[in-house]
Amino acid sequence: MKLSAAFVLVALLGLAQAVPVTVSEISEKSSQGLRLVQLAEDAQPVWKTEDEVLQFIREEVNFFDITDTWAQEQDLPQMKMAAIAYPTPSHQSAVSPLIVKLSTTNMSSWLSSLTAYNNRYYRASTGQAASVWIQNTLRSIATSAGRSDITITPFSHTFLQTSTIVRFPGAGSDNAITILGAHMDSINSSNPMNGRAPGADDNASGTVNLMDVFRVLAQGGFKPSSPLELHFYGGEEAGLLGSNDIAINYKSTGKAVKAVLNLDMSAYSRPGSTAVIGIMPDFTDASLSTFLTQVVTTYSKLPAVKNSPCGYACSDHASWYRQGFPASHSSEGQFPNGINGALHTISDTTSLSGFSVSHALEMSKVALGFAYELTV
Repeated sequence: MKLSAAFVLVALLGLAQAVPVTVSEISEKSSQGLRLVQLAEDAQPVWKTEDEVLQFIREEVNFFDITDTWAQEQDLPQMKMAAIAYPTPSHQSAVSPLIVKLSTTNMSSWLSSLTAYNNRYYRASTGQAASVWIQNTLRSIATSAGRSDITITPFSHTFLQTSTIVRFPGAGSDNAITILGAHMDSINSSNPMNGRAPGADDNASGTVNLMDVFRVLAQGGFKPSSPLELHFYGGEEAGLLGSNDIAINYKSTGKAVKAVLNLDMSAYSRPGSTAVIGIMPDFTDASLSTFLTQVVTTYSKLPAVKNSPCGYACSDHASWYRQGFPASHSSEGQFPNGINGALHTISDTTSLSGFSVSHALEMSKVALGFAYELTV
C-alpha cells in the first residue's frame, strides 16, 4: 500500500511517545474502546482510539492490531526461521492437467455472490454471513466430490467474523503444513460498518482463487504427502486480525509450517500496462520467494517481477513472518503502480476498468502449482 508522507510523520511521532505496555492495562484500556497497534517492526505498540485506527486505514498506513494477542505473544519464544531447501518445480506432467480444470466461470459466479453482500466488514453481520457462505460452498464441493477426509473448520475470534481453515491431511510422515491464504473481508474506509464495500479485487479475487484451487484438487482426488491448508482470513482490513490470531495459535501449539503463500488482490491489470505477477520482497522468506518466482515462470503465462517493498504489515503474509514462519506474497501487478487504486471504496467492483477474471486465473495457476509442488 502507498503511504501518505504527512500521515506517516504523525504515526512516527506516536511511536516516539510510546511506552512499554503492561499486561494489567490491556483489559482496562480495551474495555474503554482503545486498540493496541504496532506501526513498525520492533517498535513499542501504542494505544489508539477506533477513530484513529480508521484514519490509519484511510491514509493507507499499515499496522498490526495486537489488542487481543499482545499478552499471549509475550509468553511465546522467539523463533528464527530455519532454512528450508525448496525444490525446483518438477511436476508439470501432473499439475498441467489440473490447471486446465480451473474455471473463470466458477470464479465469476463466486465473485458475484461475494460482492452482493453490502460489505464483508469483520464486525458486520454481512461479514459473518459471507464467511458462512464460503464455508457452506466449500463443504458442498467436498461432499459432491466424496471427500470426507477434507475438513472445513471455522476459526473463531473475539470479533463476529470467523476465518476458515480447510485441511487436506498428509498421507506421509512429513507433518509440516503448506498454507495458501487470502483474506475474505472488505471495508469501505468512509463508513466501515454500513457503507457499501463490494471488495471485488480486495479481496474477493484472492478468495475465489483459493476456492477454485480447492475445487480442482478436491474433485481431482488430490491426497498430498504432507498437509495442505487453505485459509480464508477475517479481519485483515482492521490490522491483520484473523491471520495474526491463527499464526499465533499455530506457534503456541507447536505446529510446523513449511510455507505460506498469501494472495491479496489478483484480478486487476492496469489498462495500458504489461500484465505481470509481482513478488513481494519484504517481510517474506527469500528462499520461498525464489521458489514462488519459479512457480510463476513454470505455471503462468505472465512473467514474475520483483516488487518494491510494500512495508510493515501490508497483508496477511506479515502475520506468519512475525511468528517466524516462512511466508511469501504475490500481487496482481508490479507494486505499487500496477495495483488497483479503488480498494476500500464503492468502486472496487468487477465492472471497474482493468478488472479481469482471466488475469485472476493466472494467480490460481500459481497457487495450485505452489501447493502441489510442496506437498506431493
